[in-house]
Amino acid sequence: MTPIRAFIEKRSTLTYFILTFVISWGGVLILGAPHGMPTTSERFEQLYPIVFLPYLLGPVLSGTLLIGLLDGKAGLRDLLSRMTRWAVSIRWYALAILAAPLLASGILFAFSLRSRAFLPALVTTDDRLALLLMGVAIGLIGGGLMEEPGWTGFATPRLKKSHGVTATGLIVGFLWGVWHILPTYWGSGDSSGALSLSLLLPPLFFYVAVLPAYRVLMVWVYDRTESLLVVVLMHASLTASTLFVLAPSVEGTRLVAYYAVLAAVLWGAAGLVTVTSSEGSARRSRRSQV
Repeated sequence: MTPIRAFIEKRSTLTYFILTFVISWGGVLILGAPHGMPTTSERFEQLYPIVFLPYLLGPVLSGTLLIGLLDGKAGLRDLLSRMTRWAVSIRWYALAILAAPLLASGILFAFSLRSRAFLPALVTTDDRLALLLMGVAIGLIGGGLMEEPGWTGFATPRLKKSHGVTATGLIVGFLWGVWHILPTYWGSGDSSGALSLSLLLPPLFFYVAVLPAYRVLMVWVYDRTESLLVVVLMHASLTASTLFVLAPSVEGTRLVAYYAVLAAVLWGAAGLVTVTSSEGSARRSRRSQV
């Protein structure tokens, strides 16, 4: 066995995270950085489809490659089985699809009582169908399908064996948030290419405060269903609702305020999941001793 193969087998999740960042951030640095770091808003609009392709491929390529390397064809068949596992209770589909948009809608409509700028895009746009279709398509393809075969398909089951639901969610969620930082920085330039804090800081807060809490919930859902399909839908729902369909027109500190309330509610839900998971584990342990 070669030293590299031995390291991969011993540190498989670490290898996954390193490889994901190398592919994703490497694509941003190679394809995007030559045009400015950050680039201008005009350049961003022209180049982001090219720059974001290797970036989004990082998680799925890393996860699939490592599953094939470590577990062979059986591992790949298992990945496909989990990706197509649809026979779970309807309540998990409801939670995965509706939780994020219902929560975001409630917060935004509460904020809109003070300022109509907080009204969701779906309310203010003239073409609701186009916005809805675009948000769902990007959420499913650019979010769930391109990312979850790696974050949940590979990293989550391995971490969960030794860390449990909450710790796994925090680890994956934190790295998931950090993974978004470089392309966001690259796209946070104004018309002259100068860094715009109003473009940079709100998404950074979203990554640090919202994503880890939401990932805890995603790991919990996966722990209960073992369905990658449901997790893909849960990821797509968050992306589609918060970044597109329900995105308000506010910027800067007002956008951060909205994200702060969203994060607070999600952390409360993550805390509840932690308590219920601990109580469930304790009950199972007591029953096993009887």
